[in-house]
Amino acid sequence: MSSPAAAPPRFYLLDLLRLCAAASVLAYHYTGRNHKNWQASTEQTFGALSHVTAYGALGVQLFFIISGFVILMSAQGRSVQSFIAGRISRLYPAYWVSVLLGSLLGPLLAPEVFKNPSAVKTLANLTMMQNALGQKDVDGVYWTLWIELLFYVMIAIFLVVGMTQTRIMAFIIVWPLVGAMAQQGDAGLVVELLQPGYAGLFTGGMALFLIHQYGHSLLRWLLVVYSVCFAVPQTIAVNFHPMVQKYVGRDMSDTVCAALVILCFALVALVTVTPLRHKGWGWMTYAGALTYPLYLFHQYWGWTVIRTLSPTLNKWLVVAVATAVCVALAIIVERWVERPLRRRLRSTLKRGFAEVTAASDSRGEPGAPRH
Repeated sequence: MSSPAAAPPRFYLLDLLRLCAAASVLAYHYTGRNHKNWQASTEQTFGALSHVTAYGALGVQLFFIISGFVILMSAQGRSVQSFIAGRISRLYPAYWVSVLLGSLLGPLLAPEVFKNPSAVKTLANLTMMQNALGQKDVDGVYWTLWIELLFYVMIAIFLVVGMTQTRIMAFIIVWPLVGAMAQQGDAGLVVELLQPGYAGLFTGGMALFLIHQYGHSLLRWLLVVYSVCFAVPQTIAVNFHPMVQKYVGRDMSDTVCAALVILCFALVALVTVTPLRHKGWGWMTYAGALTYPLYLFHQYWGWTVIRTLSPTLNKWLVVAVATAVCVALAIIVERWVERPLRRRLRSTLKRGFAEVTAASDSRGEPGAPRH
């Protein structure tokens, strides 16, 4: 009998980079973006700092590049059933808690922030597919999860048809291009499915994984550059101008935005395809584990703290308390929700898939092996 395969080395610095992405988005929501929870605009409250933290919104772009690398890595050598079970058990437990707290407790504590979501809105949000159902998000940060979910569906389809390096490379070329063409042709459904505004970010992460997996080559690095060339203008046109500048209430530099997106690619490359890729310390893994629940809870719950304390306390103390409350929520959810439920949900889903497969085989359904 062969010995069990060793666990793959951990990308400690990549975990730390995920936390940095969450921290930058948190800084944007607290001190860069205008909202009604301070006693004045963020520019009046924080001055020049708000001009800097406004660019923290690009932490989302960093998340998507990392996701392209990590999700492709996690799909290697797995069946589609195992991949789906792993993704559902990773995404949904903390998310369900966030939706329920935001729907039931949030309106009681801060109705001005959570805006009394209806039962229909809550049920739609529990699926994580509220965009497809025409319902708004219970919490403002959920919009990125729909985009992640669509990416997972694409990877699942890859696993069905067979994931090879050649097919992945072709996909990296085709996805941003077809998405951009649909965007120019105003093909609404195709644009919604392909999300061209973010496609280059995911494909850039995928190309970096190919370099990690198969080694450096001019062709693979050209795929990274190709993705960057799509990601930068799309980020400026789709995310930066219509969203970020609207929320901060002033013009921002396209040049700075472009430089920061390129920096995001460079940082992910630095911690994944250079000798630094497996450097770091164990605590970085735990920091990475806190990133997802922190992201889920930081915006509306942080705003609730800010709205409550800002009339009476120093602004820096308010930011510190809001951050501490959301970190505490992340620690609680990671320890008491994600750890126990993720394992159970994953094993339950795998058993369910195995039972379906066994039943299909025994009944001789199309595609089942016949004896």
